[in-house]
Amino acid sequence: MEQVTRNADGLHWFKSSRSGSGGGDCVEVAAGPDAVYVRDSQDVERATLCFPARSWDAFVGDVGGGSALNA
Repeated sequence: MEQVTRNADGLHWFKSSRSGSGGGDCVEVAAGPDAVYVRDSQDVERATLCFPARSWDAFVGDVGGGSALNA
């Protein structure tokens, strides 16, 4: 289950339920039409990272397939 927030930027931000509510190292992710955005969930006013959608898909595929762990 993800926690979803919406900001003035119009994006729907998702934080994994595995992040918990007790703080720690958490990120939120939002998908736009051509890019995926990542931000610090504890400081949402700081800069947001932006990745081209194709690059994000490749990253997720590598992590999900285990190839990123074997590098």
